[in-house]
Amino acid sequence: MEKPTGTELSILNILWDHGPCRVREVTEHMAKERGEEVGYTTALKFLQLMLEKDLVTRDESERSHTYSAKH
Repeated sequence: MEKPTGTELSILNILWDHGPCRVREVTEHMAKERGEEVGYTTALKFLQLMLEKDLVTRDESERSHTYSAKH
C-alpha cells in the first residue's frame, strides 16, 4: 500500500470519521470541516487514484458510487 499524499490523507480522515461516502459528500465535508474547496471532478479523480493505490474501496451497486477507507 502506497503512502497517501496530504489531500488523500484528508479524504481518508473524512471516510474514517463519517464512514462510506459518495463523492459529493466528500466535497461537502472537505469544505465544511477543513475549509478546503474541492470540485466534484477533482475529488472524483483523487478517489479513483486512491482506489488504484488500494487506499479505498468502491461500492458500485448504486448509481452513485460509494467509497470507503480500506483498513
